[in-house]
Amino acid sequence: MSQFHKSPNIYVNQVALKVMDLDTSIEFYEKIMGLKTMERIARKAILSADGISPLLILEQPENIKPKELRRTGLYHFALLLPTRKDLGSFLRHIKNIGYPLMGASHHGISEAIYLHDIDDNGIEVYADTPNSRWKWHNDTLEMTTTRLDLQSLIDEGKDEVWKGIPKNTIIGHIHLHVSNLEVSEKFYIDGLGFQVVTRIPRQATFISTGDYHHHIAFNVWNGIGIAPPPKDRVGMKYFTLKFPDEKTRDETINNLKELGYKIKLEDESIITLDPSKNEIHLVI
Repeated sequence: MSQFHKSPNIYVNQVALKVMDLDTSIEFYEKIMGLKTMERIARKAILSADGISPLLILEQPENIKPKELRRTGLYHFALLLPTRKDLGSFLRHIKNIGYPLMGASHHGISEAIYLHDIDDNGIEVYADTPNSRWKWHNDTLEMTTTRLDLQSLIDEGKDEVWKGIPKNTIIGHIHLHVSNLEVSEKFYIDGLGFQVVTRIPRQATFISTGDYHHHIAFNVWNGIGIAPPPKDRVGMKYFTLKFPDEKTRDETINNLKELGYKIKLEDESIITLDPSKNEIHLVI
């Protein structure tokens, strides 16, 4: 596991999605993405990379409707692969089966490819570059966007036989649509205790713990002041934030309450909502 995705850091470790058709979504995430179904109960399935640690929860609610545009919610969730060779193997797999990519970029701190699932949920699949090469300017990390050398990646993974996504794959980060950057920063920084890594002024903020390039990002590319999607729409249901211990989580919960943010207990889950109504489960 990445050094940035373990104690004492706080990081995203699971994402739950509402989907139109569970069977079709399972087929996509197994055959296209290479995940494994750990468990299926009625209208819900739990998927993982290693068959042990849940990464993705798929749910098909009753009377679910297609995704709405220009709402808050998920921009993409990002699967972090262990090595560049693994990313090259995945890219070769995607090319061989003819599934369309939405984009590909070299960000200096990572190499990433982008696609959508069958419900138009955004997915990033990426590998980090060595963090010793990341360029910090005081407290700001340099993150660029340049053309990704796809052929170089494919060549890197050409000797790897595709057998599904690597077992050590994790949720690397999550990127959200929000309605207001300043209000969101207050919640995630003052409330949850993340630090700003870099900003695209008036567009997006990237935050992390432990000097990662970002565990969470949020943007206003769907518009400022946009509304959250109705609950009966396809999209993200929630994501989980993993805390290193109960003490840290309790301190964070108390801090959120003091700042006026609500906490609720539901089915033994501790839940909060960010100011754009993105649901977050706080776990240890």
